[in-house]
Amino acid sequence: MQTIDALDATLRSYLEADQTRQVRRAYYFAEQAHYGQTRRSGEPYVTHPLAVANILAGMHMDHQSLMAAMLHDVIEDTGINKATIGRQFGEPVAELVDGVSKLTQMEFESLEEKQAENFQKMALAMARDIRVILVKLADRLHNMRTLGVLPTDKARRIARETLDIYAPIAMRLGMNAVRMEFEDLGFSALYPMRARRIEAAMRKARGNRKELVEKIRHQIESTLRQEGHDAEVIGREKHLYSIYQKMRSKKKSFSEIMDIYAFRIIVDSVDTCYRVLGCMHNLYKPVPGEFTDYIAIPKANGYQSLHTVTKGMHGVPIEIQIRTHEMEDMANNGIAAHWLYKSDAGSAGGSHARAREWVQGLLEMQQRAGNSLEFIENVKIDLFPDEIYVFTPKGRILELPRGATAVDFAYAVHTDLGNRCVACRINRRLAPLSEPLQSGQTVEVLTAAGARPNPSWFNYTVTAKARTNIRHFLKNQTREDSVALGRRLLDKALGDAESALEELDGNTVTSYLGHNGYEHMDDLLEDIARGKRLPAVVAQQLLGGGDEAAPKQRQEGGGAPLAIRGTEGFMVSYARCCRPLPGDPIAGYLSSERGVVVHREACRNLAEMREKPERLIPLRWDDNVEGEYPAELRIEVENRRGTIAIIATRINSMGVNIEKISTEDKDYQFTYVDLELQVNSRVHLARIMRRLRGIATVRRVTRLTN
Repeated sequence: MQTIDALDATLRSYLEADQTRQVRRAYYFAEQAHYGQTRRSGEPYVTHPLAVANILAGMHMDHQSLMAAMLHDVIEDTGINKATIGRQFGEPVAELVDGVSKLTQMEFESLEEKQAENFQKMALAMARDIRVILVKLADRLHNMRTLGVLPTDKARRIARETLDIYAPIAMRLGMNAVRMEFEDLGFSALYPMRARRIEAAMRKARGNRKELVEKIRHQIESTLRQEGHDAEVIGREKHLYSIYQKMRSKKKSFSEIMDIYAFRIIVDSVDTCYRVLGCMHNLYKPVPGEFTDYIAIPKANGYQSLHTVTKGMHGVPIEIQIRTHEMEDMANNGIAAHWLYKSDAGSAGGSHARAREWVQGLLEMQQRAGNSLEFIENVKIDLFPDEIYVFTPKGRILELPRGATAVDFAYAVHTDLGNRCVACRINRRLAPLSEPLQSGQTVEVLTAAGARPNPSWFNYTVTAKARTNIRHFLKNQTREDSVALGRRLLDKALGDAESALEELDGNTVTSYLGHNGYEHMDDLLEDIARGKRLPAVVAQQLLGGGDEAAPKQRQEGGGAPLAIRGTEGFMVSYARCCRPLPGDPIAGYLSSERGVVVHREACRNLAEMREKPERLIPLRWDDNVEGEYPAELRIEVENRRGTIAIIATRINSMGVNIEKISTEDKDYQFTYVDLELQVNSRVHLARIMRRLRGIATVRRVTRLTN
């Protein structure tokens, strides 16, 4: 068990004697405050804050952070308030403790809302002092290390939250060592059997690879010695979760992932990094397109390194990372790297500036988000991007997530530029705003004075900043603008039907407004502009005479049934969540972006949408519906050779096309086979399922819906 004396000895190696005494005093205060409290493991509660302080000491954090670590549960779990801590240990420490404290005294409607609110509070505290998040990460890390004593459900919930929020934050701040431990511990808690199997396979592979790893390392070291380079060569091993993620995302087997040998070369200067790169490319043949220079263009979290992939002896791929000692420290500890906390604040500028820029972005998002759940969804989008790097016309480099468009780029430069953009030039070529950007492109945004954000931009924007600002603008545009826009949209929809707003019968319009709960025409036009009603649908209903049976139908839950023929003047799309098929009971939801979205009546998403009954339309399938529709099946099969081939043959014999097939191990005995098929109707799908259940190795066949 860790002790205060052991921590004291560690602190004396890099802190002043007075600062060490203050940390010790904070420990005794916490010990007294938590007297009589125990953890679920039976240990005294004070062992937890002591362990958190030890984690931070390993990062060489300053004494105030360590004091906050000692006291971080005092406000929450004891009767001591923030003011008392401020008087005893100073205001900065009290602010840190308050920032880390949880919101347990507040009541929330759901667990998701509670998590979102907690994260919001953390973002605000981070804005005041970035060290809040470092203490919080250390707190979560110790909780993850002691997860085994908790009930399974609670442990899985904490593990999921860690993988979704805390691991990406650690990565965003460049704290790679913490991120990897979060991922491995979270993975083991969520999928214990998968983790055990991969770990056993790794141990076995490690024994088989040992000789070749040593041989490659000896070659690299000898080459560098001959060239006069003093370097440290480390064989790098992938951690459990990264192996699992690669196996899932790249659909590769364990042996294919482990066939890659990875090494890290640590040198004394940036100049030597590039010289060593030349040596490696002379020693082994480089793989074209697999070289990345993160030294010249660092990642957003400050990570710097040279990455290359080469072909070694016997044709084995070798991943090589080359970096300096400072870069290595930065890669492992990120913003918490000890050299950032030296007295000369100048050395801390780059990393701190990046971290603060990110936190300011969080605050801006928070101010513009409608609620905490919307905010946390936006954060999740932004936390784990696969980056691309693009240039402004003046040569400034911007980092964006993969799949970003010119609209994302415009908002990344400035909110006003995003709001006024109308077109773009990519490498001096006019291009649509929806075109995904590629690394290395130069992007120029063209603007117009009267331009406004378009709701359709939601279809192709990926950054949280862009989506938040578009949503904020559309919510807050003036009523006059909304009414004018709604009028234009409705006029256009009526024009397509060879009519106009002025030509409509006054009684028809009045009747329509009354049936739909509108006092004035402007209210309807405003709803059209804000995307709450589709202009094509409104136009059709107005031209249809306002639907005289509307009152009776409204009582029964909606307007006249609408056959799905796709020729009614507006777009019809099918929900991907429940994959409706002809024969399924269905209903429609009016979306401002996708027209009428067809859902199965039993769809869980549709149940949530029933809060807005004005946007629901009862639908029925056309009697003579034709065509093929996607359907998904999950088949549970025994792990036997040739089973998938038998399933594919059986489906093929029925003349059905398999669009996609994937597998996922359930356990050592059974595997899930997921199929995406094209079928004609619900009856057609039922026939296929019946045929599949007749296969001896098939245990269960289910249709995948939400």
